[in-house]
Amino acid sequence: MKAIGYIRVSTEKQADFGVSLEAQEAKIRAMAVVQGADLAEAIIDAGESAKSLKRPGMERLLSLVDAGAVDVVIIAKLDRLTRSVADLAELLKRFERRGVSLVSVADSLDTRSAAGRLVLNIMVSVSQWEREAIGERTRDAMSHKRAKGERVGTLPFGFCMAADGCRLEEEPAEQAILFRIRQLKAAGHTTRQIAEELNRQGFTTRRGTAWRFQYVAAALKAA
Repeated sequence: MKAIGYIRVSTEKQADFGVSLEAQEAKIRAMAVVQGADLAEAIIDAGESAKSLKRPGMERLLSLVDAGAVDVVIIAKLDRLTRSVADLAELLKRFERRGVSLVSVADSLDTRSAAGRLVLNIMVSVSQWEREAIGERTRDAMSHKRAKGERVGTLPFGFCMAADGCRLEEEPAEQAILFRIRQLKAAGHTTRQIAEELNRQGFTTRRGTAWRFQYVAAALKAA
């Protein structure tokens, strides 16, 4: 039985919650052994949102499914694959047409059984409802803060909140890194090359982790 692993992270923060690239791959490889499957490849989508299926890694995965080159797709957790009920339904139909099963390690799910497919759909429906409810509460809270003149949202790299809780101030250490990023960008370096150079020079992100190309792109965009 030939298996393909699918791994996704959207932000560097997820490394703190057991869903880092390395953690996901370890779980997938262990499950492949349990399933008695030959893990042909572990496809990675780094810095990609689960809001849609338009991701480089997902496109490759689906091309392998459509080509009949895989028997089972293994994921560490369901939300690594998708956060949309509609997208999940589309994926399951596509997998079923090609005789491909889906196994989720953390959720103990296997779509080779009818019970597994039922539980999977129920879990995603409940999960989407929770996200929408949280989104509504978050929007209400942010609107309230804006009405009071308070700043909301993520602080751009290179800045910190002033004492008044409204204005932004430059953060010296991050500004130094941002200056170096701009220098390298002006010299013609790609975001991937910039990340490699920052890591070589010992710079870290705001959370103290290694730089990746998507973090460089986000810092440049925010600046």
